Amino acid sequence: MKRIHFIAIGGAVMHQLALALHRQGNTVTGSDDEINDPAKTNLALAGILPEKYGWYPEKITKDLDAIVLGMHAKGDNPELLAAQALGIPVYSFPQYVYEVSRDKKRVVIAGSHGKTTITSMVMHVLKQQGMDFDYLVGAKVAGFDQSVQLTDAPIIVLEGDEYPASVIEKRPKIFFYHPHISVLSGIAWDHINVFPTYDIYRSQFEQYLQMMEPGASLFYNNEDEEVRTVVNSSAAHLQATPYNVPQFHYENGEAIVATTGGPVKVSVFGRHNLLNMQAALLVCRNLGISEEDFYPAISSFTGAARRLEKMFAGDNLVAYRDFAHAPSKLQATLDAVREAYPAHRLIACFELHTYSSLNEQFLSEYAHSMDAPDDAVVYFSHHALELKGLPNLEKQTVKDHFKRADLVVADNKDSLTKTIQDLTSDRTRPVCLLFMSSGTFDGIDWNAVVSH
Repeated sequence: MKRIHFIAIGGAVMHQLALALHRQGNTVTGSDDEINDPAKTNLALAGILPEKYGWYPEKITKDLDAIVLGMHAKGDNPELLAAQALGIPVYSFPQYVYEVSRDKKRVVIAGSHGKTTITSMVMHVLKQQGMDFDYLVGAKVAGFDQSVQLTDAPIIVLEGDEYPASVIEKRPKIFFYHPHISVLSGIAWDHINVFPTYDIYRSQFEQYLQMMEPGASLFYNNEDEEVRTVVNSSAAHLQATPYNVPQFHYENGEAIVATTGGPVKVSVFGRHNLLNMQAALLVCRNLGISEEDFYPAISSFTGAARRLEKMFAGDNLVAYRDFAHAPSKLQATLDAVREAYPAHRLIACFELHTYSSLNEQFLSEYAHSMDAPDDAVVYFSHHALELKGLPNLEKQTVKDHFKRADLVVADNKDSLTKTIQDLTSDRTRPVCLLFMSSGTFDGIDWNAVVSH
């Protein structure tokens, strides 16, 4: 057992890794300048919540075996400087995850979109089949109590992120997992604060494939032209297998997939989710699960939190929320809902929340991404701009970049709430309401808004 200290323990994945290592019997401590729920409650229940917030170099002692450094910590963090001065090994969380999974078969789900869903699907099927495995996933998944598990299982399934590993390790997290099996789900420019041009962004995936061991298995989205280009240039040494959307049709809003064993009803919908399911199928087959066993298991998969998650239904209205925030993700989510609810009036509300989406230099990438719904609303808060150190945005500027003449743009909670209430008041035609954001719309209670 080891003594491990977390700098910036309050992060969504960081605190889950800390909890997983604590459950193994390691002595885990940590620091942060702010910790919010659910991390605060989770750490408190485990008895490892820091007594007070802030950075305390006196916590860094020679008897520590390792420091795990979160992205939230800056380069001049006093605890980091103390650890470096004492020569204590400092790891980013992906580096440490690799350290504790060196002897496992590592499955990494990479790409610009679909990572959480594919990872969750694989986890669900492996659990249904009674297989022993560890995992790291970026969302709450039904049937799993935590988002990181570390045991002596022979397999680990990892959601792979292309964002930098830490303030002192600027390379993408996916570079450190060294997978035996990987998925490349799609490539669409994101994180412009780190990757200022599309070419720089795409090159991260080229390097990732080039770093994989010869003969490793790669399953790639054959319907994404950029993925095909990257695979053709960088994956000659891999066992690369393409996947496409399976044949399917809808019955009463539910997807029916054609399989070798006959039609199978699945609980996810939309071409992008069925494409994700094909990736999960190939991974599971590589891990020894037959197609005949895969489909009964996946049919009960209800999705990861905030991935086309049904919020409520009734009174001629159904509402979903989704994590979509990049232009390609918006379009895929909107297409999926439109396919599943062709007779409904589709009202879509998107929150600009990420650094990229709030940056005027990137906004033009959203042109026509909100054309599909009958009514479209875009929301942003001036407070979010301040927190990210970005200049102010005008509503008209946002509207111009989306290139939809009747787009409604709201920049405060009250006007957004009134807009949604007005749009949903007429339910003579069934309404499908879709909220898309990586944030929370500043905490608006949508159940209360639409029931008003």
